[in-house]
Amino acid sequence: MNPIRFLVVAAIASLMYFGTALAAMPMQPTLKITTLDGAVFDLAAQRGKWVVVNFWATWCSPCIKEMPDISAFVESRKAKVTAIGLAFEDTDKAEVEAFAKAHPVKYPLALLDTYKPPADFDPPRALPITYLIAPDGSVAKKFTGPITVNDLDKAIAAGAVAK
Repeated sequence: MNPIRFLVVAAIASLMYFGTALAAMPMQPTLKITTLDGAVFDLAAQRGKWVVVNFWATWCSPCIKEMPDISAFVESRKAKVTAIGLAFEDTDKAEVEAFAKAHPVKYPLALLDTYKPPADFDPPRALPITYLIAPDGSVAKKFTGPITVNDLDKAIAAGAVAK
């Protein structure tokens, strides 16, 4: 079989299997969402700070395990770091609010529509997924799996040197 034809067939087959192709994320993603408490979180308004954008779910054990670390990280660096927790699951707001009450964090949480996730972020294929956004609004690092305070400290140190 012709190598070009093979690649075209493989690409079509993967699209049929995995759904639509993932578009490349923009260098400076946008995100504007209403949080559980009714406030609006606008990623662009956070410029000048590091932002932890964390996709999680109430049923995800690693997500639940990392939430206190993210919360402590944000709380201890309020002047330089903020976060948003994005519940990526097909549930109702009341269930996520009940979860948030049982597992309080020091950053806002929002419930995403799993059928219409934020356009500028790749839809999660696994959870947790965390993006560290640099003060200039660019994606400094993407983490797949649970993160720790140490992971975030290292990524910010590396990002601060590179920027």
